[in-house]
Amino acid sequence: MASNLDSVSDTQRTLYPYVTGTSVVALKYKNGILMAADMGGSYGSTLRYKSIDRLKPIGKHSLLGASGEISDFQEILRYLDELILYDNMWDDGNSLGPKEMHNYLTRVMYNRRNKFNPLWNALVLGGVKNGQKYLGMVNMIGINFEDNHVATGLGNHLARPILRDEWHENLTFEEGVKLLEKCMRVLLYRDRSAINKIQISKITEEGATLFPPFSLKTYWEFSAFKNPTVGAEGSW
Repeated sequence: MASNLDSVSDTQRTLYPYVTGTSVVALKYKNGILMAADMGGSYGSTLRYKSIDRLKPIGKHSLLGASGEISDFQEILRYLDELILYDNMWDDGNSLGPKEMHNYLTRVMYNRRNKFNPLWNALVLGGVKNGQKYLGMVNMIGINFEDNHVATGLGNHLARPILRDEWHENLTFEEGVKLLEKCMRVLLYRDRSAINKIQISKITEEGATLFPPFSLKTYWEFSAFKNPTVGAEGSW
């Protein structure tokens, strides 16, 4: 009887995340998909890591971005490595496209949610195959959708209204990058976990490209930034 109790007490679940990344923003543009994220990793509210890659090419046709628990993201990447290896072993001239990758991730996330042991991430999956652009997301409990632009985390509240106003299907690469920079700048101002070290990547029919990290030009002299709590109830 004691041994059974011991085995039950040894069962662990992810109760809260430890090292986390914040928002990912992505959109379709004329030739493919553009995706942006910062490179910060927060340990609670402490910005512990400042060079974490949260955008990864997956196979030949897909690009993956993740917010949430970094170690769970690494586990998801291991799952995808196995999936791509198995797919390549068929050597049938075909390869998994972004829609198949997104469907796979929705099943993985929902499966783990049903075990009450979720992978604590929100994922963005975009890609191009046979001239068809695809962009979707899935969260930690398996809720998923596809759209012309998506965002995770605080970006879902602050970046998507900007995207709804300014996105159109004939965006050039330069216009898409400018729009993503605008979204990331708003998030940098408003999200305490965001850092000014941004990575942008694109994927087209030719494949994925990850661009070097860069910093956004910012302006902190707005009066609301100088005394953000003035007039707030209970403030000093």
